[in-house]
Order: sequence, then C-alpha cells, then structure tokens
Amino acid sequence: MAEQLQIRIHGSDSVPTLVYLPGLHGDWTLIGRFRKALAGRVRFVEITYPRTLTWSLEDYAAGVEIELARHGITGGWFLAESFSSQVLWPLLLRKRFGAEGVILAGGFVRHPMIWGVRLAEYFCGAISLGLLTRILFGYARIARLRNRHSPDAKSALDEFLARRTRLDQQAAKHRLHLLAENDPCEIARNVNVPVYAIAGLFDPIVPWFWVRRWLKRSCPALREYRSFAIQTTMSWGMLPTHPRNLCSDG
Repeated sequence: MAEQLQIRIHGSDSVPTLVYLPGLHGDWTLIGRFRKALAGRVRFVEITYPRTLTWSLEDYAAGVEIELARHGITGGWFLAESFSSQVLWPLLLRKRFGAEGVILAGGFVRHPMIWGVRLAEYFCGAISLGLLTRILFGYARIARLRNRHSPDAKSALDEFLARRTRLDQQAAKHRLHLLAENDPCEIARNVNVPVYAIAGLFDPIVPWFWVRRWLKRSCPALREYRSFAIQTTMSWGMLPTHPRNLCSDG
C-alpha cells in the first residue's frame, strides 16, 4: 500500500531508543549492517515511508509521530539520514515526541545547493526506470561482492532492488521537490535538544562543508560535526555503536 508508513522495532525498551528516518530512497533496506552493529545496545526503530506523491513534510512528521505513538514509543533519539533531516525539523518544532537528541547523517538544514536539488528532481523524473534499474543493479553487484559472507546483507539488497518501482521513482521526485521548497533555518536556530552530525568525507549530494559552517554559526544546539572517509549511507556498520558515541562531546 503506497500510503502506509511502516515501522519495525528491534530490541527492548530497557535500553535507549534510536529512531532511524531514512534517506531519499525512503525505506530501511540499507540500514541492516548498522542495526546489527547496535544490537543489544539500543532499541532500534526503523521507518519506511509511504510512496506518496501528495504528502508535505508536515505530513511526514505527523505520520512518524502517529506510528511511534501507536507502538508506545514516546521518546528517544532520532537518526535522520539525508532527506529525513527535513522531516526531523518539523518533528522537533511540533514537540509531540520526547526527543532526547538528534543525529544528522548526511543531513542539512536548507540544502546548500538548491539548483542541484532542482536538477536532481528533473533527472529523477526524466530518467527511464529501465536505466535507473541497470544503474542500481550495477551498484548491487559491487555491494553483494563486498557482503558475500553476509546473507542478511544480500537479502537486504534484494529487497532494496525490488522496491525500486516506477511509483518509488515518482515518490523520490516528489521528495526532491519538497527539499527544494523547504527552509527550516529558523527551527534549527531555536532547537533545544542536542544536535550531532556525521557525513561522508565525499558526498556529492550534500556538500558537508557548507552544512557544517551554517550549523556552527547558526545552530547553538550543535554539539559536534564529524566527517568520515566513507559514504555514510552505504557503510553504517563501520560507525561507532551507541547513539551518544556517534558524535561524542569529547
């Protein structure tokens, strides 16, 4: 069902809760290695967004809140990847979820290159599904080689490819349009929970150096910003394994 937000919960509520909000792809299919690394340390909550062509960012935030509340999850940390940083800001503004802190993974406030977002939106709509599928299958072959000893990782890649449909492509285009129109700077200036940020050292989609500069100048809640010599989206298992240690104060 395209309009249904989905949730999966791993672990006990006796440990800290970390809610993962996915990137532009909109689902949990690329987070498996990171989830496995955190097993037993946090209650890991995964979100998959509906492939909607009508939701606003407020609708995304409300959908996350409603589904978390339905499962009795009322507080914890957010891990917001890329696109979901734009869902995170209205979540913090609404204050209906008891956020203890947030981690931006390749995330941002207002995207530093709006023209690039609009260009990506155009190409996302113009590229054929067949070409997109061939590109993704190329990536999958490399990823399968890297994870040849992990059946779980290969299964997740198969799920990732299976979800890349024409509707999924249109939903990604819609999300890019939302990014291009959004400016949550005022929210970020006034947020009152700790903000941490991580980014891949080379990220052609979100140039982290501009994001870091803005956050350091204009977001008093920022505690630390780290860049890694890996692409965050594809290498979760290599990152530290506790939400407070993803970006520590020390």
